[in-house]
Amino acid sequence: MPQTRVYADAGNGSTLPVVDVTHPDFMIEVDQVDLEAMCRQFVDDSAARHEVLPSVREALQRSTLGRGLMTASGAFLNGMTTYLLKLGPANLGDWATPVDRKIAASFPALATRLRLQDMARLLADGTLNALARIPRRPLRFINIGGGTAADSWNALLRLNAEQPALLRGQSITITVLDIDRDGAAFGASAVKALRAADGPLEAVDVSLDHTEYDWCDPGRLAEALIDLAPSGSACAVSSEGGLFEYGSDAAIHANLESLRALTADDAFVVGSVTRDSDATRAAQRGSGAATRPRTLAQFNSLCDRAGWQIQRVIERPFSYDVRLVKR
Repeated sequence: MPQTRVYADAGNGSTLPVVDVTHPDFMIEVDQVDLEAMCRQFVDDSAARHEVLPSVREALQRSTLGRGLMTASGAFLNGMTTYLLKLGPANLGDWATPVDRKIAASFPALATRLRLQDMARLLADGTLNALARIPRRPLRFINIGGGTAADSWNALLRLNAEQPALLRGQSITITVLDIDRDGAAFGASAVKALRAADGPLEAVDVSLDHTEYDWCDPGRLAEALIDLAPSGSACAVSSEGGLFEYGSDAAIHANLESLRALTADDAFVVGSVTRDSDATRAAQRGSGAATRPRTLAQFNSLCDRAGWQIQRVIERPFSYDVRLVKR
């Protein structure tokens, strides 16, 4: 029987598909050889690009994704624009212009979709290990700079698809710590839709809430962690396209220190690290994104100083997708 697509309220009377990495409409598989070839083509094409023409800028301004990307130049890509990139070109609605569809089919958008799949896999495996160690603890997903928190609820979708009995009777909370309210509002709608009758998470007791948080103020993180009481919970922390991509060394260190001190011994952190690569440099030239590229060795040293170590890494053209555990 085909899986049913789920839609969630996106505000203003509109709805959007809920990305489910276990659903054929959203699942993507790319051979590594093909991925490397696409990456080389992207770098070569980027080198040949010249200044954006006024007519192209006008077309981008008429495009939902184009406006979001232009607004992010020198700043952050907001949660809803990032989420729309994860839909894929075939899943955009009637609102999409030809420019929207071209952006959604681009190599960076494909990489964003792969990144979500990686995050869900890393989170699901880490959660499985934590619950196997001490079952029936409350399960806390803490999502830093999480936007819609699609990685957190996709980890649950993956766990529920693979081991449905594991989540039955489990108390689960997703807390989004972010300055972006709109992304978290959609995330809450998505979780509600997934839990509706005949939804894939119908039998799973999960809720999503939002706390305003700027990772440059790690003292506020300590307050939030104390309120969440994660020391007695299975705690899965994540930051997809967030802290490890845009944060300074000082901000990353301070957040990791707080997480180490105020979570259970088997808590883990999953995140994407902007990779110092030709593809990243090409993307930054085109978009003006304020991400901070690092080598894996640089990031590993930063984690080590904060009391964490890299347990697993998935190398992608623009990122290292990692899972950290306490040393």
